[in-house]
Amino acid sequence: MTDLTELSLSQAAAAIQAGELSSLELTKAYLERIERHEPDLHAYITLTPELALAKAGEADRRLQSWRKLGGEPPSPLLGIPLAVKDVLCVAGVRCTCGSRILENFVPPYHATAVERLLQAGMVLLGKTNTDEFAMGSSTENSAYGVTRNPWDRERVPGGSSGGSAAAVAARLAPVALGTDTGGSVRHPAAFCGVSGLKPTYGRVSRYGLVAFGSSLDTVGIIGRTADDLALILRHIAGGDPRDATCLDLPTPNYSPDATTDLSGLRIGVPLEYFIAGMQPQVEGAVRAAIHTLEELGAMAQEVSLPHTRYALPVYYLIAPAEASANLARYDGVRYGARQPADSLWELFRRTRGEKFGAEVKRRIMLGTYALSAGYYDAYYGQAQKVRTLIKQDFERALQAVDVIAAPVTPTTAFKIGAHGDDPLAMYLEDIFTLPANLAGVPGLAFPVGFDAQGLPVGMQLMSAPFREDLLLQIAHAYQQATDWHRRRPPVL
Repeated sequence: MTDLTELSLSQAAAAIQAGELSSLELTKAYLERIERHEPDLHAYITLTPELALAKAGEADRRLQSWRKLGGEPPSPLLGIPLAVKDVLCVAGVRCTCGSRILENFVPPYHATAVERLLQAGMVLLGKTNTDEFAMGSSTENSAYGVTRNPWDRERVPGGSSGGSAAAVAARLAPVALGTDTGGSVRHPAAFCGVSGLKPTYGRVSRYGLVAFGSSLDTVGIIGRTADDLALILRHIAGGDPRDATCLDLPTPNYSPDATTDLSGLRIGVPLEYFIAGMQPQVEGAVRAAIHTLEELGAMAQEVSLPHTRYALPVYYLIAPAEASANLARYDGVRYGARQPADSLWELFRRTRGEKFGAEVKRRIMLGTYALSAGYYDAYYGQAQKVRTLIKQDFERALQAVDVIAAPVTPTTAFKIGAHGDDPLAMYLEDIFTLPANLAGVPGLAFPVGFDAQGLPVGMQLMSAPFREDLLLQIAHAYQQATDWHRRRPPVL
């Protein structure tokens, strides 16, 4: 094969295990592709080519030793390249969170999800671009520049894991870790025509993830296929004593069965997710995908999630409130940037005022207001009550159906700068993804078509908590029956 980067993660893993491909060959292919396309796309903030080549060589030596001596089979991820969103800590590699306030921060430890993948032998290519502190839906808020959508360089890749999604779509990485607080894995996966999984809250440890909204943040995965997502989830899921919110539950194999028979599967189609103003080609592609699942044996029926219309205001009270508390630690005293000042209060004001970007400041102010004396019960407290109603909507609906199918976004990728002066328009981009985070349920996005301009359309499936295996099986069946996930950006 002339272009090794065309191999999916699962295909590359099989070739390396069989001795048909070396990790060094695969890693060099990705590094060469990054060198060609990264200056234009800007999917990465920090690249680690020397580390990648060293770890690839080490992986090849381990594989060679295993073939000679036998023993316990190595991890299927041994020697596979990996990209990591720059809000997850990697020991010895700077972690900026897309912010100037952390531009020189180098963590001394790994995030648990990263640690588990590196222990499995994966090869780090670098840290991917993100909206500052994961606050955004377009990767335009990064202090290190905008990431461009590989399908159209004038458009955003979605956010906040836009760097990870663009890297996977452009074949600058076979798979990447992202995070999803209000849709930040599923949204860019849809805009970039790849697959993205937000696991159940508590399924994957958040240790080493720089916090945005602690009751919402979820470590997720972006890859080309459901098979790829399953292989990564198998390694990063599971309890972690360093994260009290991570549940120590049995971890399924996750790898989907070969069958495409979905007989007996009940799919719920929520009335509230097909709204006025939605791009007709998005709705058409999603409804066609649901029809394809019906042809595979599934049964579709309408369901209602009546409190969906409150998800946007609820999220933009809870998430900024949690961000206000979490980002209070960036004060110029303990770590990160420090601006010179004559007094402690001036130090706080200058450091936070000059090093935080506009969107982060906006959300800190919103959150601080919602938590302030006299307003807490009216805003934050009330939002938490409505959050419970949203969660109960999912519980009721998922008693009647096995999964819920819906659009990921109301439109395809918009032009860079299109929402620059209208924060509310930007927030509305996540209207279909926020409810899953508020309810804590898993969501899986995957490509189901293209609009008239050749831009990808994504659909998401949501299920009861900890049923990621079901979501992966359905997406796998769909991907065996269609080829949307095999399409690649035409200009690359």
